[in-house]
Amino acid sequence: MSENLWNIDKIPFVGTSSLRQGLGFRYYDAERVVAGKTMREWLRFGVAYWHSFQAELVDPFGEGTAQRPFDGKYSKPLDLALAKVDYAFDFYKALGVDYFCFHDRDIAPEGDTLRETNANLDKVVDAIEAKQKETGVKLLWNTSSLFTNRRFVSGAATSPFAEIYSYAGAQLKHSLEIAKRLGAENYVFWGGREGYENLWNTDLKREQDHIAAMFQMCVDYAKEIGLDAQFMLEPKPKEPTSHQYDFDAATTIAFLQTYGLQDHFKLNLEGNHANLAGHTYQHEIRVAREAGMLGSLDANQGDKLIGWDIDEFPSDLYETTAVMWEVLAEGQIGPHGGLNFDAKPRRTSFTAEDLFRAHVVGMDSYAAGLLVAARMHEEGLIEDLVSERYSSFDSGIGATVEDGTASLASLEAHSLDIPQADLVAATKSDHLESVKATINNYIVDTLGRA
Repeated sequence: MSENLWNIDKIPFVGTSSLRQGLGFRYYDAERVVAGKTMREWLRFGVAYWHSFQAELVDPFGEGTAQRPFDGKYSKPLDLALAKVDYAFDFYKALGVDYFCFHDRDIAPEGDTLRETNANLDKVVDAIEAKQKETGVKLLWNTSSLFTNRRFVSGAATSPFAEIYSYAGAQLKHSLEIAKRLGAENYVFWGGREGYENLWNTDLKREQDHIAAMFQMCVDYAKEIGLDAQFMLEPKPKEPTSHQYDFDAATTIAFLQTYGLQDHFKLNLEGNHANLAGHTYQHEIRVAREAGMLGSLDANQGDKLIGWDIDEFPSDLYETTAVMWEVLAEGQIGPHGGLNFDAKPRRTSFTAEDLFRAHVVGMDSYAAGLLVAARMHEEGLIEDLVSERYSSFDSGIGATVEDGTASLASLEAHSLDIPQADLVAATKSDHLESVKATINNYIVDTLGRA
């Protein structure tokens, strides 16, 4: 029997000899070099504390089904929280990941006052810090839960109630101190209830002014205590609020630019949130990276038939290929980013082993996407398609647009006497169906060789 608290030994790389997915990696070989870096370096996988050790796998119509080895063993909440630290680090060891993430309220129970809550939190942070020193596992990012407790019913930094706003700031202060203490590489702000339900009773401008002020306070305090973690915002369009202010990547970037915060923040993006905003995950990553704002990635996916945030483990190879193509084009996920599994097994996958199996599927799916995307980059597939499509801007009137010498008058002089037939002839087919099929072919062929 394994000495691991989960009774699971270190999960090995087994390769592709079997088609059945079990407790072994088919594609994720941590030290395999792909496009100049190891898979471990490209992917920087992190485990989400909230889903892995807190989620009971409830849904809107049913109680929790999750079975975890610590269930029923501890009567006091703080004792359970301290025990979970040991279970968590044994989980990271067996899975072979280097990073983890947490909300402050994931790891320790609340007290009657913030002072009591902070004391509980500090006891668990002591245990986490000791485990980090023992194992070398690092904190990819932490964040503050400013949405779960009923006090945040109308928001935290956008709350219309000053006492709640003050409490949120106080909670953030201690959370930033914990980030420094545990060596967080990033710090994420997720505005779970920073939005509105009804505009008739909402001062939209005032609420955005207030949350921008809170972000500036955090920037100032990080400088004061010497915290050099990368700050990130995580966009989401709706749910739990009807409309959240950080709707998508473009909206969030515009907000940061409006309030002069763009030099202090990048974006933590999630696949499921992208879908809720009506975008693909690739779209959100492209928008962020081309604005110089790509920070980190949540590795999950949504069910296209369900219109809410289900945080499913990623298994769509087309999507993971698209994501990793963008990452390779960037050269990294972000300055200090990684792939955090903000995901949970399905309610019918309730055993402790299922939690490992789900992570293996997610890690393999992104490793497979990395292999395919690296080959596409190496062979210049997409680069050639894009270069050819825009080649008319390399010379003639197109080149004047690129070099900034074009004007409306020069465009008019060029276009006035061109026959319509010649304009139609200037366009070319995208052969889009063939492009999509070619990407499918790369996925099938590359993974067949893996």
